[in-house]
Amino acid sequence: MNISAAEEESAQEIHIPADIDWEMLDKSKFFFLGAALFSGVSATLYPVVLVKTRQQVAQVQLSGIGTAFSIVKHGGFQGLYRGFGTSLMGTIPARALYMAALEVTKSNVGSTTVKLGFPEPTAAAIANAVAGLTAAMVAQLVWTPIDVVSQRLMVQSSSSQCRYVNGIDAFRKIVNSHGPKGLYRGFGISILTYAPSNAVWWASYSVAQRLVWGGIGCYLKGGGDETIRPDSKTVMAVQGASAAMAGGISALITMPLDTIKTRLQVLDGEENRLRGPTIGQTVRNLVKEGGWLACYRGLGPRWASMSISATTMITTYEFLKRLSAKNQEGLL
Repeated sequence: MNISAAEEESAQEIHIPADIDWEMLDKSKFFFLGAALFSGVSATLYPVVLVKTRQQVAQVQLSGIGTAFSIVKHGGFQGLYRGFGTSLMGTIPARALYMAALEVTKSNVGSTTVKLGFPEPTAAAIANAVAGLTAAMVAQLVWTPIDVVSQRLMVQSSSSQCRYVNGIDAFRKIVNSHGPKGLYRGFGISILTYAPSNAVWWASYSVAQRLVWGGIGCYLKGGGDETIRPDSKTVMAVQGASAAMAGGISALITMPLDTIKTRLQVLDGEENRLRGPTIGQTVRNLVKEGGWLACYRGLGPRWASMSISATTMITTYEFLKRLSAKNQEGLL
């Protein structure tokens, strides 16, 4: 893929390594290496997710640092990984579903939009947005039950009404109390949270990459008519910066929905065993506790988590795709 940088100001062109689509991947290598790489990423970022979840269900406003110190004080450093085993067991199949849906949709929609006459940048943004939306919806079939169980484990020290020994015990008690539908509490709001969030993220990522490469082209202008071929470190740095920008935008836009989703799945669900709370009840409880700003509790950790996660995930993901390509020599 060639992106002209500052076409009106410079004759230089930045040559970026070609994108790798679904047909170019060795699928077995892609899923095996993906499970290993993303398990490591999830382990690194899990404490931030736990702190964010604790903040969202707290009755009073607490800082992220204060929440983290409280967790360590009462449960040791292992308290920051409460529920991680359960989360990891679900993350692996959910991530596999997500990656497959993402790549298949992106490849098909990208080809279709180009055939329809859309400019390449617009086609890429549309393909990324539709792929992110589709992948999030498919993956939620696995992620929602895992979210419900792992989040109950994350916050159980702050709830005196229900204690779980481990993920299996939590799974059993939820099903016994609410039936299988208890595992899908908040499924609708999860779709409303993650589907647009992923669409915004992938579209923003596509646009951000072009902006960053365009900025680099302007910075390097005046060097003649030669083609600039950035090395792998530069490509990775641009991908990481673009991912962080997209993650921050997505976190800000979807934060209220994420807070409502967490409340539905965890706190309000524990307080109302006979009938699940409605979205309206959950919003009223939040506003009563801290006004509309209560919907943004945990924004700091979520912003940090999504930006760091996005940077780590996309660089890992792009690296994974290059490792899994059938033809390594044809990538440059």
